[in-house]
Amino acid sequence: MARITILGCGFGTALAVLFDKHGHEVSAWTKYREEIDAIQRDGEHKKLLPGVIVPPSIRFDTDKSIISNAEIVVFAIPSRFVREAAKNVKDYVPENAVILNVGKGFEEGTNKRLSQVLKEEFPHNPVVVMAGPCHAEEVGRNMPTTVVMASDQPRYAEYLQETLQNQHFRIYVNDDVPGCELGAALKNPIALCCGIVEGMGLGDNTLAAIMTRGLTEITRLGVQLGAKWETFTGLAGVGDLIVTCTSTHSRNHRAGMLIGGGATAEEAVKKVGTVEGYGCVNIAYKIARELGVAVPIIEQLYKVCYEGVDPLDCVKQLMSRPSKHEKEQYWNIQ
Repeated sequence: MARITILGCGFGTALAVLFDKHGHEVSAWTKYREEIDAIQRDGEHKKLLPGVIVPPSIRFDTDKSIISNAEIVVFAIPSRFVREAAKNVKDYVPENAVILNVGKGFEEGTNKRLSQVLKEEFPHNPVVVMAGPCHAEEVGRNMPTTVVMASDQPRYAEYLQETLQNQHFRIYVNDDVPGCELGAALKNPIALCCGIVEGMGLGDNTLAAIMTRGLTEITRLGVQLGAKWETFTGLAGVGDLIVTCTSTHSRNHRAGMLIGGGATAEEAVKKVGTVEGYGCVNIAYKIARELGVAVPIIEQLYKVCYEGVDPLDCVKQLMSRPSKHEKEQYWNIQ
C-alpha cells in the first residue's frame, strides 16, 4: 500500500475514492476551502461527482504540508493551472516521490506537454503520465476501467502499475510518453466536434466520420511531434477518443452539443465549465500550421470556436475538399 496525495478535487476525488477503497493512505489538497467544506458536509462532491460517496478516511486539506509524506503525488489539475499548482506545492513534494499527471492538454503560451512542465518544476522527481478512457463519474463508482501509464523512466510506470492496479482499475504500461500525452490531449477537440455534430442532428454517419478522420489527424500531428503512430491505436488514442466523443459525461461533448444547437463557443464553455478541447484546438491548430501538417477538422473547429463561423458552413467545407487516398504516410514508418 502507498501514501498518496492528490492535487485537485474534481477527477482527483474519484481517484481518491478508488485508491482509498483498495487500502491506500489517501489525502487530497485543494486551495479552495469551500470545496473541502462542501465535500465533508455532504459526504460527496455534489457539483462534480453527485452520488459518489466520499469516505471520511480520505483527508482533505488546504495545508500543503500534507504532501510532504507522500510516496505518490497525483496532479489532477486542469492543464492551464498545472504549472501554477506545481510552483505552489514544489517545496513540499519529497524528492523521492513519484509524480503522476492525470490531466490532459497543453500548457497555454508554451505549447508544452504537461509532463514537460512538471519535469521543469520537479527536476529530481520521476514523472509518469496516465491516459486512456477514464471518466471520473465511473472511476468513482468502481466501474471497470483500463488506463495506460507512460514514463521516460519505465520502472516508475511499472511501479505505479504494480501499486495502483486492482480489480476495478487495470493498468497497462507504454514507453511512448509523447504519444500517450498527445492522444489524451488531441482527442478533446475531436470530441468537441462530435458534440457539435450531434447538436446539429447530423446523424451517426457524420459522427463516425469525425471520429475516424479525427483519429487520423491526431496521429498525423502526433507523429510529427515525436509520437509513435501505433500508440494511437491503443487506450491513449482510440480508447480515449471513443469514450470522450460518445459519452454524456464528457464536458467537451456537452459543450459541443450546445454549440451545435446554436450557442457560441464562449457561451458553451461558460455554461459547461472546464472544456479542454476549446483551448486545445487553438494550440493544436497553431502547431499544425507551424509544422505544415494538414488537420482539416481541427482547422474548421478553430474557425467555429475563434472566428464565429457557422458549423454548417464548416461541414460543407470538409465535405467538398479534394478527393484523396485514405492511406497515410506514417503507415510505412518502421
